[in-house]
Amino acid sequence: MITYNWVISALDCLPQDGNLKDFVVVCHWRRQAHEIVDGKEYNADVYSTQSFSPDNVENFIPYEDLTFDIVCGWLESSLDVAAIDANLDTQIANLINPPIVSPPLPWLPTTTTTTTTEAPHTTTSTTEAP
Repeated sequence: MITYNWVISALDCLPQDGNLKDFVVVCHWRRQAHEIVDGKEYNADVYSTQSFSPDNVENFIPYEDLTFDIVCGWLESSLDVAAIDANLDTQIANLINPPIVSPPLPWLPTTTTTTTTEAPHTTTSTTEAP
């Protein structure tokens, strides 16, 4: 089962817009996906930004009152999260079953490594006293 999470790395603000201070105009975000299949971990992510208009001030929240959940709510209401998650699902599926592989070039000699393990030998010497 794939799990998803948001990462907010920065909020760009207008320092002053009329009576509003630190109005968020850009959110730098990542959407990450994580899945474990047969004990192996697979991770994928998408990075982007989302702009917000300073013309939309009806639900203004002072910068110091913003929380991670509030900003994630903004993203979820303004982005196509289902499409983003579908992209992440594809990235993980391609990691699990790569659609393109790069085998060795057929005209180059292949190198093989052979490891031989031998049992340790013990030699015993006896010396007679004169």
